[in-house]
Amino acid sequence: MTAPSGIAAVSLVLVATLLLGALGPRLSRTTCDFYVASRTVSPLRNASAIGGEYLSAASFLGIAGLILAHGADMLWLPVGWTGGYLVLLVLIAAPLRRSGAYTLPDFAEARLGSAAVRRTTTALVVLIGWLYLMPQLQSAGLVLRTATGTPVWAGAALVTVVVAVNVLIGGMRSITLVQAFQYWLKLTALAVPLVFMLLAWRFDGASGLTRDAPPVFPERTTVRVGAEVAVRVQRPAEVTVTGRLDGADLRARPVTLTAGTHRIGKDAVVTFPAGAAVPHVADLPARTGREWALPLSGRDNPLYGTYSLILATFLGTMGLPHVLVRFYTNPDGRAARRTTAIVLSLLGAFYLMPALYGVLGRMYAPELLMTGRTDAVVLTLPGRLVGGAAGDLLTALVTGGAVAAFLSTSSGLAVSVAGVIGQDVLRGGVRSFRLATVLALAVPLALALAARELAVADVVGLAFAVAASTFCPLLVLGIWWRRLTVAGALAGLLTGGTTAGGAVSWTIVGGTPDGTAGALLAQPAAWSVPLAFAVMAGVSLLTPRGVPAGTARIMVRLHVPESLDVDRGTWRPKEG
Repeated sequence: MTAPSGIAAVSLVLVATLLLGALGPRLSRTTCDFYVASRTVSPLRNASAIGGEYLSAASFLGIAGLILAHGADMLWLPVGWTGGYLVLLVLIAAPLRRSGAYTLPDFAEARLGSAAVRRTTTALVVLIGWLYLMPQLQSAGLVLRTATGTPVWAGAALVTVVVAVNVLIGGMRSITLVQAFQYWLKLTALAVPLVFMLLAWRFDGASGLTRDAPPVFPERTTVRVGAEVAVRVQRPAEVTVTGRLDGADLRARPVTLTAGTHRIGKDAVVTFPAGAAVPHVADLPARTGREWALPLSGRDNPLYGTYSLILATFLGTMGLPHVLVRFYTNPDGRAARRTTAIVLSLLGAFYLMPALYGVLGRMYAPELLMTGRTDAVVLTLPGRLVGGAAGDLLTALVTGGAVAAFLSTSSGLAVSVAGVIGQDVLRGGVRSFRLATVLALAVPLALALAARELAVADVVGLAFAVAASTFCPLLVLGIWWRRLTVAGALAGLLTGGTTAGGAVSWTIVGGTPDGTAGALLAQPAAWSVPLAFAVMAGVSLLTPRGVPAGTARIMVRLHVPESLDVDRGTWRPKEG
């Protein structure tokens, strides 16, 4: 893709986002407008907005990159991220809407009547929101660098400014319009290029994905390494190198890459002959085609990792603040259920496509395994398979979809985090919400610029693990178990947050160790979620006097349809 077409694609999406967001000031006048759009969003629009914010950079870019690198095991990510809405539909969608809360801390306080639980919930909402926002802003830098050649920090900063403007001027009403538009843009941006690429693959006839051999370059290939990397070479290869290789400066010099680990310098150019095995960046597994195509192969503790991933994605969805805040915008519990059912269809349609991008990337863009930029496979493939002006146009379309992906998710996260900070920290109305928006975006921007590069979907997966270990037990037990106590809720939240959060921090800061310890830290949900449930329930049983006095009343409110008025302690039809 040429730089002008990339700049045009990015500019169009940004302008459309700002124009739709500009409708916010006309529609948003009260605090209720800013926080929950006055609870008047229709199921289809709300479902489209949920799809827009939920299908993040991890979905648009990360899944394809993980499937390219890790293979069939990563198919559980889109399955889990979709299936999580089924759990949400069955267990919490309607009761959560009936709670009448603006935010998750509002629900926690209404259910348990405890300021301590509210403060703990507030801290966790902000932590999860920031952990989720960081990879969105990193992806912004990646996409804008690929599309326009700008520095990574510039892309992250630009997206932060655009999101801040939209949220500041119109709150939830503006974001709902923007995110609904961005879902359909993302679906189109993946689907249209995929049709052309599948036709090109069909006539090309490339295959060999399941061979018991590592991936190879299908033709003579020149690879430019954007950042210094350590790569593992499985089979010796005669290559031509311009740049630094293992500490030596080379100028278009033929050398033999021997089997083992080599360090390639920034901006080095390496040319491989056709049929040469693709070196893999050191932190990616070097899998044969057979290992890549079969699940539960080629990694430590694969069965544990798979089940932990399933648990995190299925249960983590209900604990994501930017997802939950959407159900407060529906008119009633019935509309919340309809919204969730539509979301399942929208997500199912979308998630068919990133997996196909990952498969095609294994055949046509294997050099990404060497540079480590597997998240760029979606942006690379249209130009590689189609080429020419058509390839540039398709790449521009995909780039626009990627921009929409991190804009929409960042917007939803900013609203949810700002809502909590505005209510619980700054304790004000619209003005506090706007100040909180700046705080909600400034911290993850700093983290994104300071942190080392991580796979986008990996970081999001860790955020899911924290959400599943904290808010999932609180919501499930808070809605369905009247014996939950303040002490039990606090103990469970702290246990889940400490264990899963500790594993997340260890993984991000120190990397993942080998063996069983590495598997437990990389995928903590399989042990942190049951532990949080057990602690929350066990401490509640040990402190029966801690059940709040108004539990019976709030439980009736959560489970009785809105057509019955229980606010005065009697069941009667509401007027009107």
